Amino acid sequence: MGEEVAHFYRHPALPEVDLLRARFVTHRFTRHAHDGYVFGVIDAGVEEFEHPGGVQRAGPGSIVVVNPGVVHGGHAGTPEGWAYRVIYPPVDVVAGMAAELGARQGTPAFPDPVVDDPATADRLRAVHRAGEKGDALAASTMLRTAVAGMLTRHAHDLRRNDASRGSGMPHAVREAREILHASLVGPPSLDELAEAVGTRPFPLLRAFRDTVGLPPHAYLNQVRVREARVLLDEGLRPADVAARTGFADQAHLTRHFKRTLGVPPGAYRSARSIGRVGAHGAPEES
Repeated sequence: MGEEVAHFYRHPALPEVDLLRARFVTHRFTRHAHDGYVFGVIDAGVEEFEHPGGVQRAGPGSIVVVNPGVVHGGHAGTPEGWAYRVIYPPVDVVAGMAAELGARQGTPAFPDPVVDDPATADRLRAVHRAGEKGDALAASTMLRTAVAGMLTRHAHDLRRNDASRGSGMPHAVREAREILHASLVGPPSLDELAEAVGTRPFPLLRAFRDTVGLPPHAYLNQVRVREARVLLDEGLRPADVAARTGFADQAHLTRHFKRTLGVPPGAYRSARSIGRVGAHGAPEES
């Protein structure tokens, strides 16, 4: 399939919707979660990814679906790797479209991590093609059409909003998350974190992992990557972002950023400023 490449885009009509077109062979996505949805169409090869329902395999024409907050990984399912086009719509965008379709209030959920729907897959590809041409009208039209197809054919129920879901989280885990969000630089040790929330290290570690899907240190790195995206959107240089988000240095930021998003922070920053960038061809900024 050739060398690895990744192009990161901003939707020409809805800048909060990210687009990724990539081909990966050896690249592995670390276990992570997104605040919004993931809709990915496999163009060639096979992607294999970890999911709460077990290891999933998606081949050509399949649509990979990941709900907000669901921890997952990703890697090649064959030696040749895989090529795909991904759309990352935020929760409010999808929920808004669901409301327009008459769905009851809430956050749509997609129960199947891999779906076979050639018509919707074609519409998702069309979103990318229009975006590559900078055609805002076509891209926004196809995005609504594609998401409508996903909602009407594959969203079998609605989840409560994040605030409601969080109310069922163990108190110690909820407090520990709040501490980590406030401690990107110089976070506490596991012992200190457990003491701060009134429990012991091992029970906290088990409860945190069972509830969130990641241990505290891995969850903190995901929070750091999300904050890094915000700072990169504001135009900060990757080296400055690394220092402000608690990464040891720019290389440390780059490693976690690429494992989560598929592109390095310099490429992401360029995409946010000019609308498109390739993972190869845009130098990292120091």
